[in-house]
Amino acid sequence: MATALYTHAMAGEHVTPPGHPEQVARWQAIMAALEQDDFAALDRREAPLCDDADILRCHPQRYLDAIAAAIPSEGQVTLDADTHVSPASLEAARRGVGACCAAVDAVLSGEIVNAFVAMRPPGHHAERETAMGFCLFGNAAIAAKRALDHHGLSRVAVVDFDVHHGNGTQDLLWDEPRALFVSSHQMPLYPGTGAAAEKGAHGQILNVPLKPGSGWQEMSRAYENTVFPALDAFAPELVILSAGFDAHAADPLAQLEWSTEDFIWLTRKLCGIAERHCNGRVVSTLEGGYDLQALAASAAAHVRVLMERGA
Repeated sequence: MATALYTHAMAGEHVTPPGHPEQVARWQAIMAALEQDDFAALDRREAPLCDDADILRCHPQRYLDAIAAAIPSEGQVTLDADTHVSPASLEAARRGVGACCAAVDAVLSGEIVNAFVAMRPPGHHAERETAMGFCLFGNAAIAAKRALDHHGLSRVAVVDFDVHHGNGTQDLLWDEPRALFVSSHQMPLYPGTGAAAEKGAHGQILNVPLKPGSGWQEMSRAYENTVFPALDAFAPELVILSAGFDAHAADPLAQLEWSTEDFIWLTRKLCGIAERHCNGRVVSTLEGGYDLQALAASAAAHVRVLMERGA
């Protein structure tokens, strides 16, 4: 078995305004990094279009209809101050959802051990009926719901280490007792949610706010003392990662000061938890990361760890 990479050229057709941090060049930088010789063993798969039913596990039909209606035939449409759509945006977003669902299917069937979904737009800020923070659909939450509802799992963990709180994933999984959602994030920072007191309808949400500038020491302490014990106690049957790399010290949108090596450490630890509880089954999906060099290096390092574990 191997590690699968799910992507599609449509990830490069979702166009945002000039100077926007969530730009086509993000995907291009990651794909260039993953063309290096040490990634030759990746099982490269095309991201499929999702079915409406997958989106509707988390979003209502009226929201899907509203997003479809907003897509322009040319140019761009602004959904909010941060979130924009162009003619290819809906297909790109649907392929992001489709890739996450296909990765869940492949991992749970035993075809592959783990997978990385390299698609954009990202997903973890998209709430039930609100596109925001560059995101249209809740990719990680939808993947969790597919594992629970379609495959019949009882316990799925979603771990979000993007520097921003995964408010959308939290919203979509707030009432889902079968999903443990963990988010570590800088606070204060956009979107302003993610206090430790936000625990979900069943106490199944764990928010871990981190101070600006806190770096490796506070991050590792929080994960060792709080996150990893919670994951071990939950004993997930599948681990889904919202893999944002904007906690990197070089990132222009935040100040957590992580290094590429920190992402390696964290990925290894999370994969270790998956190995203890669910035969290493991990699906990772790209979220943020806005310094192109740091993003490419960190994403590549993350995938290398997945490949080590999937070999």
